[in-house]
Amino acid sequence: MDFSTLFLAECISVINSIDPGDIEKMADVLATSREQGGRLFLIGSGGGAGHASHAVCDFRKLCNFEAYAPYDNVSELTARVNDEGWDVTIINWLKVSRLKKEDCIFVFSVGGGNDEKNISMNIVKVVQYAKGLGAKVVGVVGKDGGFTKKMGDAVSVVPTVNPSHITPLTEGFQAVIWHLLVSHPKLQINPTKWESTK
Repeated sequence: MDFSTLFLAECISVINSIDPGDIEKMADVLATSREQGGRLFLIGSGGGAGHASHAVCDFRKLCNFEAYAPYDNVSELTARVNDEGWDVTIINWLKVSRLKKEDCIFVFSVGGGNDEKNISMNIVKVVQYAKGLGAKVVGVVGKDGGFTKKMGDAVSVVPTVNPSHITPLTEGFQAVIWHLLVSHPKLQINPTKWESTK
C-alpha cells in the first residue's frame, strides 16, 4: 500500500477508537462555563499554539464565547520568556487576566504535560493553577493524555494507532474535535457563513 492509503487508514482507526463520550463531556463543560459568564483560554505550544489561535476565532464567532489565546501576542510572549522563563509564560498571562472559577482552560497538547519528567511545564502549571481556583480544564491530547488527562475535567485522548505518527494524528484530530465542538448544538449559536448562504 502507498503511504497516503496507510495514513488515511490510520485516521479511520483513530475515528473508530476515539471516545465520543469524552467529547460530549467537553461540550457540557464548555456550555456551562459560557452560561456562567466564564471566558475560554486556549493554550498549546508549537502546533497547539496555532490551533489555539484558530480555535479562538471559531469559539468567538460561532459560539459567542469570549475566548483568548495567550500566545497570540508575540511581544508579550517573548518578553515573558526572556524575563520570567518559559514555564510561567501562560500562568503569568492568566494572572494578569484574573482567571476565575467560571473560566475554562482548553489545552491542545500532544503529550498533555508531565510534572514528574518536567515536560511542557508551561501547560502543567496552568492546569494546576486553574484547578486550584476551581476553573474547569478541557483538552485534546495524545499518548496517554499526561497531566492534562489526569487533572482535567473533560479531556479527549487521540488514541495511538502508529507510534511513528503520534504528533501528526494528534494535531490533525485536535482540529477535527474543536470543529466538532464549535458545530455542536450545545455550543454553536451563529451559522457558518458558507453553509448559511443559499
